[in-house]
Amino acid sequence: MKMSFGLCSIFLVFWLASIAYASDPSQLQDFCVAVPDSKNAVFVNGKFCKNPNMVVADDFLYQGLNKAGNTSNQLGSFVTPVNVNQLEGLNTLGVSMARLDFAPYGINPPHTHPRATEAFLLLEGTLYVGFVTSNPADPAQKNKLFTKYLYPGDVFVFPQGLIHFQFNVGKTNAVAFAGFGSQNPGTITVANAVFGSDPKINPDVLAKAFQVEKNIIDYLQAQFWSNNN
Repeated sequence: MKMSFGLCSIFLVFWLASIAYASDPSQLQDFCVAVPDSKNAVFVNGKFCKNPNMVVADDFLYQGLNKAGNTSNQLGSFVTPVNVNQLEGLNTLGVSMARLDFAPYGINPPHTHPRATEAFLLLEGTLYVGFVTSNPADPAQKNKLFTKYLYPGDVFVFPQGLIHFQFNVGKTNAVAFAGFGSQNPGTITVANAVFGSDPKINPDVLAKAFQVEKNIIDYLQAQFWSNNN
């Protein structure tokens, strides 16, 4: 019995430690420039790595964030990401960024980044931003909403994994930059994932979950859900 309890305790310690350190893996060398396939790979840490002897300065360079994204879409916003998929030199370094452009009254709809906290800097315009906490331990309480109006020079932080949004409340364009604590933060846009998945979620499930009539779910699932990335 003592032996079993001891093994369980050791397992629990390692399990808790794995949760506490669940983030991008620590780098095992100075850098690991990603390559798109394994044929040219000599090391693995995150993505496959280019041979360090073949790495050049351009592997760490991305150009173009001075250019505005095309906001002519349903949302009136555009996100230009710079993560490991656009800049291979970010592999294993645990950071990435993005430029966000907003037309007047454009929105970056409620979404989450499952692998990263986001630090958001507004350069131009006026935005209404916010995030919602996870489900509270006390079922009598509700998810709490934190919101602010941002002006040029303001920084707002969206904690990792929490649903958040940005909305341009001004009559002019808005421009912002975001930094992420992951080389590939990922994005889950709530409406797109729930109503625009392929194949579609059973509408009976969603009708029950949202406590609405099935015809409302049918209508929502029939819409085109725009992707602003």
